[in-house]
Formats: sequence, C-alpha cells, structure tokens
Amino acid sequence: MSANRILVTGGTGFVASYVIQSALARNFQVRTTVRSPARTAELRRTVGDGSIEVVTADLTEDAGWDAAVQGCRYVLHIASPFPGTRPANENDLVVPARDGTLRVLRAARDAGVHRVVMTSSFGAVGYGEQPLDRPFTEQDWTDPDAPGIDPYIKSKTVAERAAWDFVERTDGGMELVVLNPTGIFGPVLSSDPPSSVGIIQAMLSGRMPRVPDLWVSPVDVRDLADLQMAAMLTPEAAGHRYLAASGDLLSLRDIAAILRRRLGADAAKVSIRAMPSTLVRILAPFVPQLRAMVGNLGIRRPICTDAARETFGWTPRPAEDTVVDTGRSLVHSSRTGS
Repeated sequence: MSANRILVTGGTGFVASYVIQSALARNFQVRTTVRSPARTAELRRTVGDGSIEVVTADLTEDAGWDAAVQGCRYVLHIASPFPGTRPANENDLVVPARDGTLRVLRAARDAGVHRVVMTSSFGAVGYGEQPLDRPFTEQDWTDPDAPGIDPYIKSKTVAERAAWDFVERTDGGMELVVLNPTGIFGPVLSSDPPSSVGIIQAMLSGRMPRVPDLWVSPVDVRDLADLQMAAMLTPEAAGHRYLAASGDLLSLRDIAAILRRRLGADAAKVSIRAMPSTLVRILAPFVPQLRAMVGNLGIRRPICTDAARETFGWTPRPAEDTVVDTGRSLVHSSRTGS
C-alpha cells in the first residue's frame, strides 16, 4: 500500500473533478474510476493532468472494484446514481446507490484501506419531516419511509445508513467519514454541469421565466473539495459526519437578483418574477419538474456547519460569490462551447 495513493470514485463527475485537482495539487497519486473507458480522454481534459490512473468500475457491478482500491490508503467515494428524471420505481435508484456503496466498502476493507470518505448529501439529514425550530445538525436524519419522500433523497439516506452499519460490523480498523453537502454550485469544468448548476443555467438562458418559492443553502464545489482533503487527513474526523454548506440561505429569487446585479448584460434573460406556489401545485400533475418541487415550496432549512468549521478550520466562501462565479463560468462556457 502507498501512503500517497488515493482512489476517487466517479472521476468524470462535477465534485470528483475538483477533488482530483485538489489531490494532485497536494502531490497525491490519484487513481479514479469511470463507468466506461470511452470517457477517459474527457476526464483527462477536464482535470488537466495526464498522470492520473484511470480504471473502469461501475457501481452496479462487482467487476473492477478490487483492482480499483488495490494499494490505496484512502478512498474518496463520490460516485452515486443521479437520474435525469424521477424513476418510475424508487428501487431503480435506491438499490444501486446502496449496493454500489457496499461494493466500494467491501473492496476497500479487503484491500486494507485506512479510511473511506463518503460523499452523502444533506438529503440524508433534513427531509421527511417538517423543518425544525433550530438549524439542522449532523445528529439529524431523514426518514426514508416518510410519505412523499423523493427517491433520490431516499437513496442517499439508505446508502449512508448502510455504510455506517457496514463499518460498525467490520473488524480491522477501516475508518469512515461522511460529508453531507447541500446544493453544490461553482464554476463548471465541462459542458455537462450538474443539476444544481442547471438552475443557474436555466435562469441565464431565460428558460425560467418565473421563479418558484424554493430555498437553498449552496456549497461551493471548491470548498467541498478542500473539505474532502481535510476529512481524509484529519485523525479526529474518523467516525463522524459533517454538513457542508456556505451557511447562507438563499431563495431562487435571491439567486436571480444576484445574477442580475453582478453579471449585468450577461444576465439580461434572468427573470425575478415569482411563480405563485398555487400555480406550481396546479401544474405539478402535468409537469414532472414542478412535481418534484411541491413538497419544498416555501420551506427553509437552515444548517449548522459548526462541526466542519471547528474540526477542520473550514471557512466556506459566501454564497453570493459562488453564485456569481457559477454564472460567469456558464456564460464563458456558452461562448466558447467548452
């Protein structure tokens, strides 16, 4: 085993790309996984380094994972199924998320990996019940069996619970740290941005003529990558989960207003007109994108990030700066076609 070699799962993803860059900057030997070898060239272009080792491994299959973790001291498990549309059967999402996580953990245990840092989600913390009269903390858990729970939220909750149960039953000292980020924003590195960034993309393109009453506490992907490194290397983090958010709670109208104010002519198509929640509910049965919003209309979920700040000295940048940087990168990407 090399003390300097790490595995990052899901290398072509938004978060993983930044984590790989952050690890390379710290002189780690990086191995990463892709589902298909055809994406290797794209991955190397995105992270800007040809020294990374790329292996093929899919969360839905056993093949490849033993080789992927071999010789690694740390595993940063970031890959997770994320559908473009809501699945007809929630198990089409829940089962691959849970079983894929267990595949990675079993392979890591068998290879003698020292620590796994798993990227879960705030979705495993703050859903399935009415908002609390205090900010959410790491002690809170989503109820995956709550009525109307979104399949993606359920998949993240079930997968994280399975990870903690697995490590608790495992002898041999493999450590687990879990990060629970909120909506992840930040400058895009490729032409395939994640769904969270897609909100800003829709605003800039004029495809969101009215803005629903939804609230987010963004986290910058660059800050999340730094947190990944800290969670990997800080001894006292073992056995804990950490919420990752800027701490600033913004409505989508706040985000639209920030883009209008800070990007000027580049945000000329951004609308700040409110979409009444009543209208969202009326149209939801006919529009899948609106259907997913109904349970979150008007709900604010404040988040306490004291644990990450105190354990790692983590200081995320203001949410407004993240929104602006995300918008500028999308404008640049649309102009250059990259």
